[in-house]
Amino acid sequence: MSNILIYSNNKDFADDLILQTIRYVPEFVITDDEDIIPDVAVIDEDTEKFMQIREQYKNIPLIFLSSDNQKILQSRLNISIKKPFQLMKFFDILKSANNKLDNTVDGYLVFGIYELHPSEKEIKNLVSAEIIKLTEKEVSIIKYLHKYSNEYINKNELQKNVWKYNEEVSTHTIETHIYRLRRKVEKNGAPQLILTDKGGYKLNMED
Repeated sequence: MSNILIYSNNKDFADDLILQTIRYVPEFVITDDEDIIPDVAVIDEDTEKFMQIREQYKNIPLIFLSSDNQKILQSRLNISIKKPFQLMKFFDILKSANNKLDNTVDGYLVFGIYELHPSEKEIKNLVSAEIIKLTEKEVSIIKYLHKYSNEYINKNELQKNVWKYNEEVSTHTIETHIYRLRRKVEKNGAPQLILTDKGGYKLNMED
């Protein structure tokens, strides 16, 4: 399941879009919980709000809806849709945006000196150009830490969101995965991939 934030000053429009989203794309969960970083956000007409959300969430796809050709900075994570639009086409774009980091050749994450390509299950050291193969779980760990890149994530949260509360997964299992991932990537003098503090983990975002 993926979390989606829908923002509009037009309550009727927002309520209708939320209802249609729940009906036609049940893999999305509507959220307005400020403690949860959405996987994708939709902002209707408000460029100021768009910029605010982009500043708040630097690493998620944002979809901007506009009926009067308002301009936003285009990038691989910023998507413009002109109103009115076909609902099914909007949902296709929504699902594509959510899957962008997983299922496309140009879907990748850059942080520090590293570049993660989830679809290829590999991470590249941008200084040495070395490419390291990862497991699916290692990719999931990096993606989740990148989503919350400004804070340390504890083992219980990783257990809940990466292992989905699998009862067979202990905190020792998580520690082992992190240890092996770091040994893979942090070699030959490469900088730290993951920082540790008080039992929590955080990606190293420094160059």
